[in-house]
Amino acid sequence: QVYLVESGGGLVQPGGSLRLSCVFSGNRFSVFDMAWYRQAPGKQRELVANIFSGGSTYYIDSVQGRFTISRDNAKNTVYLQMNSLKTDEPAVYYCNKYANIQFSWGRGTQVTVSS
Repeated sequence: QVYLVESGGGLVQPGGSLRLSCVFSGNRFSVFDMAWYRQAPGKQRELVANIFSGGSTYYIDSVQGRFTISRDNAKNTVYLQMNSLKTDEPAVYYCNKYANIQFSWGRGTQVTVSS
């Protein structure tokens, strides 16, 4: 059983930064393509960024140039550095496998952007 534990969220002012972390408890983390997703109140969960096992990355247009996804396979951890946060980006952020069949979702980490 794989468990995903997200952390690093919080309250930040518009234009501020946060670094999210997601610890993967299981085996063979390095072979999985991973991703960060977010879900705002009343909206569907959406992909934010993904990182392939080989290190290539993809971002949705709205975060390109501001967010950076990375991974540390030795620590079984995937990160999301978020800069220049906007007022329309508050959500619960989750990590999971970038695949059609995913692991059980963790609890996520809340990001609030407010002045």
